Amino acid sequence: AVRAWTADAHRHPSPNAGPVEAAFAGALGVRLGGTLAYAGRVEHRPVLNGAAGRDIRSADIERAVRLSRRVSALALGVCVAGRLAAGHLAARRSVAGRKRGRA
Repeated sequence: AVRAWTADAHRHPSPNAGPVEAAFAGALGVRLGGTLAYAGRVEHRPVLNGAAGRDIRSADIERAVRLSRRVSALALGVCVAGRLAAGHLAARRSVAGRKRGRA
């Protein structure tokens, strides 16, 4: 995933979607991109994870959903941990400030 992300993310036309699509292509071991059809028009996009990836199969959809859920759970966990740490730090600073005020 990291190898595909660093090699291919900049090739995607979207600076937001590129890193995510490249990392997913690498994590799943598939190729994404190429000639695609969107809203009735054909687009030619760079291939992400080209030589290392294989063509997509229907079973990859379920794998992608599982990966997406895991990434979402991890992101939620990081956000909750960060919020708890920030709250703990703010509480410690508040107690320290009150102690200085009494001295």
